[in-house]
Amino acid sequence: MNFWKLDRREFLHTMAAAGALAGVGPGAARVALAGNVTFGGLPLDEELITKLLSKAMSRGGEFAEVFVEDGIGTNVSLDEDKIRSATVGHSRGVGIRVISGIKVGYAYSDDFSPAALLRTADAAAMIAAGKGSWKPRPLDARMAASLSPIKINIAQTPVKSKVDILNAMNAAARGVDKRVIQVMGRFIDTAKYKLIANTDGLLVEDHDVMARLSAYVIASDGEDRRTGFYGGGGRVGLEFYRDFDPEMVGRVAATSAVATLGAAEVEAGEQTVVLASGWSGILLHEAIGHGLEADFNRKGTSLYTGRIGQTVASEHCTVIDDATIPNGRGSFNVDDEGGRPQRKVLIEKGVLRGYMADRLNAKLMGTESTGSGRRESFRHFPMPRMSNTFLAPGPHTKEDVIASVDKGIYCKMFGGGQVDIANGQFVFEVSEAYKIEGGKVTAPLKGVTLVGIGPKALEQVTMVANDAELDPGIGTCGKNGQSVPVGVGLPHLRIDNMTVGGSKA
Repeated sequence: MNFWKLDRREFLHTMAAAGALAGVGPGAARVALAGNVTFGGLPLDEELITKLLSKAMSRGGEFAEVFVEDGIGTNVSLDEDKIRSATVGHSRGVGIRVISGIKVGYAYSDDFSPAALLRTADAAAMIAAGKGSWKPRPLDARMAASLSPIKINIAQTPVKSKVDILNAMNAAARGVDKRVIQVMGRFIDTAKYKLIANTDGLLVEDHDVMARLSAYVIASDGEDRRTGFYGGGGRVGLEFYRDFDPEMVGRVAATSAVATLGAAEVEAGEQTVVLASGWSGILLHEAIGHGLEADFNRKGTSLYTGRIGQTVASEHCTVIDDATIPNGRGSFNVDDEGGRPQRKVLIEKGVLRGYMADRLNAKLMGTESTGSGRRESFRHFPMPRMSNTFLAPGPHTKEDVIASVDKGIYCKMFGGGQVDIANGQFVFEVSEAYKIEGGKVTAPLKGVTLVGIGPKALEQVTMVANDAELDPGIGTCGKNGQSVPVGVGLPHLRIDNMTVGGSKA
């Protein structure tokens, strides 16, 4: 089955054949179509799932899990004033995991015939063969409660509505300034039905929706060429884009690109920097968050390994990972192991309180899962991942923080970055930056990069504002070949003695 690349006619034919349209969408009730077609309109029932778990445990596993996914989605892109592509796709399959000690067997299939699924379960069992024994338990079925209210299901909205959103964004971006020379936009949405069953007797169903609008703008004055990016979304319905105005998205991206045309080169060396609220939290996510994921700490490859209870940041820093924020891009109703989402305080006033754990790593570390097991799709096994990760607000105002800096850099928007989990070293590009002179934000800068070590950067945080906010819903996190949506956030904050890379000595 092609993934997200079926044409419209093929997609509709496939969905009609599967009867899946009746069961996909937020708030949809458990569907019983005919015969043994029970879960989400898929050819599965409790008897078959129990057989799959039994087969998965037949070679001595300690734990087995069945993950079922059925999703539809659209992907519409715009470039040079034209809609360049509009694809609608359908993907579904089953992943089966078996755990025995530290051995993990994982196999998946997009063939839902019982024979194919039993072969898949046996393949996973062979990989993780052990000496465990298991007595079948009755499955306790439940539907996950939705944490993200939605009025208009985007997956059931005509593609034309998404084309209209992109065209409105494009026109607004081009209207900002004649120096805007190129606008690219994309609207992506998905709606997934998920079922997770395991040998502990858990059987949970969930409906998961996601949408994101993004704009990428290039501006040029003939000599200089700058870019701007903006967008947003989350676990939202189409109504979100009535308030999160597509025209606003285009204007913000274009303004960012134009604002730094003719910017001066930045002076390299240690400087005081102020990070803007919102998307600047990507630095927190990359430089600190990944180091707090349990798999790195179980293997002893994180700078934070064995440091729970120790001071790892300044007293101004409280870091939280919260999967329960309504409509957040990193939120979920259940994690991809069926665990309940949690709000976790990872660092409290500078003291490390805990890690983010999935089931496997929690067991091997002698702790409990924090509901952090996530996976990209049925083709992947779960691992510890962040959800919405942010720094808690402090006592100051944004104006206080900026006014406190006599000479420094205001980092408004970040681009790409890299971090080494083992030693915490990071390098981040700042795509929109300005000088701070005499306590005021002044001229634009270009070529700004921030270089440092995660924990050391947090130790150098000296002021935190009271304006904490999440990014508007644009983040996707990659780890070990898997991508999952995440949220990041910060209040305005001041970091002293940050190493700034630039071409001007």
